Amino acid sequence: MHNLNNLESTKKLYDLTASSWVREKPSSLSDFTARPFILDMCEPLKGRKVLDLGCGEGYCTRELSKRGAAQVYGIDISENMIRAAKQQEEKKPLNISYENACATNLKQFGDNSFDLVVAVFLFNYLNNTQMKQCMSEVARILRPAGQFIFSIPHPCFPYMRDAEYPFYFEVNDKGYFSQRDRQFTGKIWKIDGVSLDVQLIHKTFEDYFDALRDTGFEKMPILKELRVTPEMIALDPSFFSPIADFPLHAVIKISK
Repeated sequence: MHNLNNLESTKKLYDLTASSWVREKPSSLSDFTARPFILDMCEPLKGRKVLDLGCGEGYCTRELSKRGAAQVYGIDISENMIRAAKQQEEKKPLNISYENACATNLKQFGDNSFDLVVAVFLFNYLNNTQMKQCMSEVARILRPAGQFIFSIPHPCFPYMRDAEYPFYFEVNDKGYFSQRDRQFTGKIWKIDGVSLDVQLIHKTFEDYFDALRDTGFEKMPILKELRVTPEMIALDPSFFSPIADFPLHAVIKISK
């Protein structure tokens, strides 16, 4: 499927499935294999002003606040995801501000206003042009020496694995370079056996690093490739073993 009107398809997907994503403890595969590592890379958080782009129902946003961030903001394109996030905030207030908005235009935030911007699996829903628009905005709103941390599905992963439990993207051919900016559907499972629909607009590592350079990020980034660990396999062999030794995700951290 081509990424025609991809922002609308993303909004529709998560408006329909928002309730399935709400959780207070690790549930989906990437809650184990990605989010803990991303959050650790955000430390230290004490006293920092943080923006969570594509925050969904606020799972990571809440954790950023619990870990000591002074001010936390979350935005998402899905109205129902933001509604779910606000409901969680009402139940257990953490002084988080949520807004239904698109990450490609952050005009509601002033220049040099954040210490840290986080985007957990946002760019797999944006095409290359939209990603650059977003990164330009992030560069604008970050304070000097501010940090940008984002996670992505590992660019190689879809081409190494068939459409199987517990995580896949269904690419229609094996053209790693020729499929750039193409949108594919996929599924990621929760540890209870329920699957969640996800999407991927394929990009190469070169695309990500070129976009950072073109939008004003000139320092050397830190790249971490994330995978299943022995501890995860010990926790639930049937869930984690099928994707052992696969490059699942990548996290990139860069300073302004």
